Amino acid sequence: MTDAAVHLQRLRASIDNIDAALIFMLAERFRCTQQVGVLKAEHRMPASDPAREEQQIARLRRLALEADLDPEFAEKWFNFVVAEVIRHHAAAAAAD
Repeated sequence: MTDAAVHLQRLRASIDNIDAALIFMLAERFRCTQQVGVLKAEHRMPASDPAREEQQIARLRRLALEADLDPEFAEKWFNFVVAEVIRHHAAAAAAD
């Protein structure tokens, strides 16, 4: 194998490890938000919290800038995740 091929293989292995870590972190995040959803359903709280979401977007945009990541991408990712969380919270509330 050429040096470039070996280097590419190492980079791809790193990417694969990062992807695996992201999946496990996302799963843990959803376990936490599931508990939030149960709590909200038990106390008849709304599934979404726009003020909290705005705070989180601002925080994640700042973190993205610090990490040299596109803040627009970070916000899109967050909005995608939040939409899924709200869907789960609404389903939990409907099940009660």
